[in-house]
Amino acid sequence: MFAEIFENVRRKSPLVHNITNYVTVNDCANMLLACGGSPIMADELEDAVEITAVCGGLTINIGTLNQRTIPAMFAAGKRANELGHPVVLDPVGAGASALRTKTALDLLKEVEFTVMRGNISEIKTLALGNGTTKGVDAGIEDRVTEENLDEAVSFAKDFARRTGAVIAVTGAIDIVADGERAFCIRNGRPEMASITGTGCQLSALTAAFVTANPDRTLEAAAAAVCAMGLCGEIANKRMTELDGNSSYRNYIIDAMYRLTPAALEKGAKYEMR
Repeated sequence: MFAEIFENVRRKSPLVHNITNYVTVNDCANMLLACGGSPIMADELEDAVEITAVCGGLTINIGTLNQRTIPAMFAAGKRANELGHPVVLDPVGAGASALRTKTALDLLKEVEFTVMRGNISEIKTLALGNGTTKGVDAGIEDRVTEENLDEAVSFAKDFARRTGAVIAVTGAIDIVADGERAFCIRNGRPEMASITGTGCQLSALTAAFVTANPDRTLEAAAAAVCAMGLCGEIANKRMTELDGNSSYRNYIIDAMYRLTPAALEKGAKYEMR
């Protein structure tokens, strides 16, 4: 299943528009290239709407908001909806400040999202209308564990039913759910948390996967999450005593570039609930 989904990404090379944050924009572009997609970044209002029209998918990432880019997010999202293009929301830091929270909630009201991907605290903020996060990281009290996994799956499914979006909650255990089914994914390495932007890269990656597989959104989103985690595992094996988080970041992108559909199929670790 995941092999075919990844083969479609490699074969179709989906063009993905990213309105993302300036901390990780270069890494997002390189991750899209590594998976076989094609990135374009445009956050000026007039440019963003036109660029959205020529792309197959859109990622909206609120990691570094400003009053110039916020209108571009809304306009591009609405244009993508008009064209029937998939839209991925990454609500970075929702719950950490009033501006981030309001922007994320307003986007949720005005744009129809195909996938929403974030940590559990960010997703809870979207679902509940308020919340608190530790900067852009999940609060420790929210983290998904084996003990609360069933509860977290039920929460993700319920939010998916209410919004019509696939909900991807990423952390030590990842959950990718629609209203009826959930993938519980155990790929990845804890060291990935030491790199700024692995979540942002994953959101861009998810947009490429769902754009290339428009009739299999849940499976495509789950495949993207598995692929990112698997690349974290592969990259970790390359690390030497001289390497640090900068090398690890590059090794993850290298691993995605070298990843084959067959290797993804074999290496994906998940169960259905």
